[in-house]
Amino acid sequence: MSTVDPLLLAHPPSGYGDAWIEVATVLALATLAAGYGRGVHEIWARLGIGAVVSRASVGSFASALVLLYLADQGPLHTLAEGSLAGHMTQHMILLLAGGLLAAGRAGLPLTLATPHRVRRWLGRQRVGRLGGWLRRPLRLAVVAATIHTATLWFWHLPRPFLAAVESPTVHLAEHASLVLASWLLWSTVVKAHRADRYAAVAFFLLVTTGLAATALAAVLTFAPAPIYPPAAFGPPPWPAAAGSADIDPLTDQQLAGLVMWVPMDVVVLGIAGTVVLRWLTALEQRKPAERDRRPVANGGGWPR
Repeated sequence: MSTVDPLLLAHPPSGYGDAWIEVATVLALATLAAGYGRGVHEIWARLGIGAVVSRASVGSFASALVLLYLADQGPLHTLAEGSLAGHMTQHMILLLAGGLLAAGRAGLPLTLATPHRVRRWLGRQRVGRLGGWLRRPLRLAVVAATIHTATLWFWHLPRPFLAAVESPTVHLAEHASLVLASWLLWSTVVKAHRADRYAAVAFFLLVTTGLAATALAAVLTFAPAPIYPPAAFGPPPWPAAAGSADIDPLTDQQLAGLVMWVPMDVVVLGIAGTVVLRWLTALEQRKPAERDRRPVANGGGWPR
């Protein structure tokens, strides 16, 4: 009697698991879109179009929803089923979507879309002890960096990774937690970036989380053997060329490490450099160089 490896049942070509995930994804995205639209409409009706939430922010939010849908459907989903590199590409898309949610300033519109009782509860939490403690930028940055790093590492440990492969429910929870952790991280960066005096906090946050992600990518890239069993993935999504062999699991894992390593480092370093440059520019505008307005100590006159 033939048996089927249970790990191959994680991403079946069709069935209740994939259908359930597809329905849940569509419903969640539709709910987010409706709530965000209602909140933005309320803000713009009171303060004018473009107030608080700009048109660019709305575009960022819409882009995030599109990426979230594409990450779990279509070619990218098929690629993730048969390759660790494809799986990692899917995770990078989810992290990017979380950043776009932060750029879309989704928190306030979604809060305004909730019932009044929920709004009041959220307001009390904001001014409560925990909310007051988290209002300090450095504390919030440490919490956001810890959650993002822990989430990223946890889901790439062998046991949680295989649990997500085996169970559609755990798989959905994995994707949701990655998006939420990224959303929190980039919301903290955006908030600190708006205030020049908190630019150092944003830089600290980007560097620490970037180093943690780089360490994970290095583990995947330089590991001497596959960390995850090859049976965790189905057949490769690309047709093998005539006379050529499929990509072996170790090479696939190395590609996955590079997929995490290179794009994430480019994005993090680029934004960190922008934050520092903006901070220095603001300091230069606020405080002209002291040498241009301070008299020379020994001569009493102004410097030439």
